[in-house]
Amino acid sequence: MAMFGVFGRTSALRCTVRQASSIRWRHASTKNNSFIRVHDEVREALNSGKPVVALETTIYTHGFPYPDNVALASHLESIVRVNGGVPATIGVIDGVARVGLDAEELIRLTASAGKDTTLKLSRRDLSYVCGMRLVGKNFNGGTTIAGTMVLAHLAGIKVFATGGLGGVHRGAESSMDISADLTELGRTPVAVVSSGCKSFLDIGRTIEYLETEGAGVGTFADGRQGNVDFPAFWSRDSGVKSPVTIQDEIEAAAIIHAQNSLGIKSGLVFANPIPEEFQIPKAEMDLVIAEAIKEAEAAGAYGNANTPYILNKIKELTKGNSIPANRALIESNVRRGTIVARELGLLEANERGAETGVSNTFMPSTTSTVSVASTPSSSSSSEIPVTPLEAAETANTEVIVAGALAVDFACDYTPFSGTPSETSTTPQLHTSNPSRITQTLGGVGHNIAKALHYLGSSVSLCTAIGDDLSGHAAVVQLQSQKFSTEGIKTLSSASSARTAQYIAVNDANKDLMLAMADMTILEDIPSASIPSLWPSITDRTFTPACVVVDGNWSRDAAHTWLRAGKAVGATTAFEPVSTSKAARFLSGPAHGTASDIGVFPQHIVDIATPNQHELAAMHATAQQALLSRQDWWEVIDALGISSSGLRTALTHATNADLVDQGIPQMGIQLLPFIPTILTKLGPKGVLLTSLLPRGDERLHRAEYKPYVLSRTNVDGSGVGGVYMRLFEPPEVLVGEDVVSVNGVGDTFLGAVVAGILKGRRVEEVVGLAQRAAGLTLRSKEAVSPELRSIAHLF
Repeated sequence: MAMFGVFGRTSALRCTVRQASSIRWRHASTKNNSFIRVHDEVREALNSGKPVVALETTIYTHGFPYPDNVALASHLESIVRVNGGVPATIGVIDGVARVGLDAEELIRLTASAGKDTTLKLSRRDLSYVCGMRLVGKNFNGGTTIAGTMVLAHLAGIKVFATGGLGGVHRGAESSMDISADLTELGRTPVAVVSSGCKSFLDIGRTIEYLETEGAGVGTFADGRQGNVDFPAFWSRDSGVKSPVTIQDEIEAAAIIHAQNSLGIKSGLVFANPIPEEFQIPKAEMDLVIAEAIKEAEAAGAYGNANTPYILNKIKELTKGNSIPANRALIESNVRRGTIVARELGLLEANERGAETGVSNTFMPSTTSTVSVASTPSSSSSSEIPVTPLEAAETANTEVIVAGALAVDFACDYTPFSGTPSETSTTPQLHTSNPSRITQTLGGVGHNIAKALHYLGSSVSLCTAIGDDLSGHAAVVQLQSQKFSTEGIKTLSSASSARTAQYIAVNDANKDLMLAMADMTILEDIPSASIPSLWPSITDRTFTPACVVVDGNWSRDAAHTWLRAGKAVGATTAFEPVSTSKAARFLSGPAHGTASDIGVFPQHIVDIATPNQHELAAMHATAQQALLSRQDWWEVIDALGISSSGLRTALTHATNADLVDQGIPQMGIQLLPFIPTILTKLGPKGVLLTSLLPRGDERLHRAEYKPYVLSRTNVDGSGVGGVYMRLFEPPEVLVGEDVVSVNGVGDTFLGAVVAGILKGRRVEEVVGLAQRAAGLTLRSKEAVSPELRSIAHLF
């Protein structure tokens, strides 16, 4: 009986999995009819398991005027894409419900805002506007939360990001004024990410009503401890505790997955508090709300007129402060909703893999028809599954990574218990210290190549090792991982070259105290010997799409690699490695001037990824010899920067602290030499500074307007303008969540290149690259093998 019970439960679980899977496919494959159209991109994403996020449209048709609404719509869709999702903006055009809008449809719907034939559509209105088309009456419409949920569910979309949730109005015990959003949540299984309820609603009764409807309600902790308040839209606190506190997007995805697997047919509310820097404090907002409600009652604004009247009064009473708050919270909700959808996709893929016996880490080959089933992923780097890209040794290499392969030693101080040193986290000087020493393969070049390898790119690491035990062990380990070693050259023992080594001494908290790096094996290779490491550099028998070079080479050798990459039409990327090596890259050669690094468009580096200290070192070196050159001035003049400077624009694009440090300014001054710079700012995120060529569509498209700082008026320069954007980190890891900081920046660059290889722009992959770096922060390896789990997002 015990055995029967076990097998019975297993069988039931599999049945549930099959049911959930069949429901997903049935939704995604629902045929378009005369009343509903699912956009091809959305349909393909649903069929392939990509994360899809639904977006409503009443905010465009009944919230923002044209053309501000189309700019916001494009911006929110771009947030979804940058964070690895597919946007499904939902609305009605000419009586046909659309799940996913193309650019022309989006403009058409937003341009209809304010017209009599453009309606606000809840569940009850959908059949009316669609049916009227059959009798010659065509309506457009923006869908409310309820209307969007209905159409999203029909298409099979499970996550919906919006601004604020409707609720129970104050005095509803007599007026019965209760938003249809709440009843929809009681019968439609879609997860809604919002900033809670607007605080002129009765938040306590709203939560009670949702409980009656069977809708789950939780609030993201967002860095706070304990039970948190359900947010009040403009304020993070409402005075009403949330039924459930959710730590992060992974927990939210787990709840959605369980809800769907259990077959529960009600929705979920995930409340995401407004970013702290944009909130209007509750005490201040309570006074504004009280006055707005008082004036609404005096004006007789009831029913449908109540909310628009109060919102207009709030805007007036807050002197416009509610507007940037509105924008910040919906951007935050869309970003968080997309990450939830991504995590949900991973859970579903893992369960489908467990059900079918096929690992979700299997990557279909784009260069080979070989079909090789991969084994389940493992945390051990020596058990990497063989994918077609790894098995097909003859496939064309997409990326050349020229850089260091090193043996890394991490020495973590571990004081003996019961000794005086136990209370100290710092090892003692001038004596031996107890520690835990681990040895792994590392080196910047190796780490970048490994990240690309895990993300499914065909990569060749070009480097040199010594004819020694460390070098031979490194090659054996890489070969066991099915990693190509053809580009690794073993130097003869007569040269006395030693395989590179890196030793990190960490305190008891695993924070770096001291590091020693021996990379002389690369620094001693003359630039004339570089072709021997990449034989095809001379005969050009193939053309890699990208060449990545790290700063461990000598200055001349690094330039040789980069010029060779440009000569075959490859995108070139440079990782500075350290402040001293970053500065060396822009210094003058042994003989002559520094003119060989070029000026836009003759530059030899397309993308560089310094941290803020390396950026400062590069800028300081450039100031000495490069920033007085005539060709540099010609590019700077062509950027179209006003005589009054860019401080206001830079502060708006980044923040006052970064501007005070001069980080965005230094990036702009280096653009003539490196037209795309991704400055890594640690927990503050990543700053993208890019020189746009003349004619680039981003100079004119509405969704890019917030990030274009200047546009050129100089003909014939080839310069279009400056694009700058600060990407906040998806999460900030602290304490025990951080296992090792080694390889984090290298993982970031590898992930950026992986996205570029898929045809994406840099700004579209930064969010994914930040996520990849976060996985490495949590890993004991120099590059986390878990990158394979997000390879399908690139």
